[in-house]
Amino acid sequence: MKFAIRSHKYCNVARLNIQVALLDGIKYIVDAVYTAFLFTKSDIKTTLIPIASRRHTFFAVATAPMTDFARLPNVIMWIRVHLLQFDVSNQTMDPDEDILNKGYRPIPAKRITLANAIILRWLLVPICFAISLAYSVQTLYASFALVGLTVLYDELGAHASNFIVRNVVNACGFMAFESGATLVAGTDRHRLHTVAVLAICLSGGIFATTIQSQDFKDEAGDRKIGRQTIPIVFPMIARYTVLVPLIMWSFGLSHLWQLDLLSACIFSSLAVVVGISFIEAETVKEKQVAFYWYNVWLSVAHALPGYYHLFRTMA
Repeated sequence: MKFAIRSHKYCNVARLNIQVALLDGIKYIVDAVYTAFLFTKSDIKTTLIPIASRRHTFFAVATAPMTDFARLPNVIMWIRVHLLQFDVSNQTMDPDEDILNKGYRPIPAKRITLANAIILRWLLVPICFAISLAYSVQTLYASFALVGLTVLYDELGAHASNFIVRNVVNACGFMAFESGATLVAGTDRHRLHTVAVLAICLSGGIFATTIQSQDFKDEAGDRKIGRQTIPIVFPMIARYTVLVPLIMWSFGLSHLWQLDLLSACIFSSLAVVVGISFIEAETVKEKQVAFYWYNVWLSVAHALPGYYHLFRTMA
């Protein structure tokens, strides 16, 4: 009887230890996922949910012929892993800037040390390559390009260069993002459709000429670290550098993708609204709102190849 009682106690202790270990494991996983979320939080708001996940995933679907929408989870996963790789790399460069601009990020929030973040940054590289190779060699090339451009932008200092270099490298990075996402979304993961190639090149042009829109809200932090952005270098005309390109791109894309008159007017009017919101923005909050509206315009611009596929090539 004593042996049975003792055995029962040992079983209860073992069961309790297992439960504690499981809870600790779950807590660790949840904490790790939340930390990864915080690394990409600012891009989730403006790039993935709800705007630019549509921008990249719908862009990929719109430019990839005969796409099965069941591939969307694959597209989102590919983007998220590569986005995490870029964000972790970027946030190890100037942690002091994030203390001022984005204190919730894992490094300034002390959720991860700078040394461990650097280790994570390089561990993500082979993960990105392995995931990409699982789709196709061509997708791996896009991953190579994206990782290489990340190194150029962060470790080699393009992020601290003049605004022309920053804009061009940023644009090339987005083109690599969209190339990989489009390959993952398409039925043929070994080549890009002609419309996709054109759309990706146009996307690069849009980013190269308008990506300074993201710099207005971060002006205080950029000044602190001596970064030369358009709002800092040209404070008097900087806001107009968003309005004018948006209007020009709206007219050009409306013509290229053969929008009907009503759609073209709505698209161009949205560009004017976005441009004016940058001109009138004074506070950081107003600049953030203007940047959100810029992403709305960008979402529509990236959806236009889908309009062309649906209403012009199939007409």
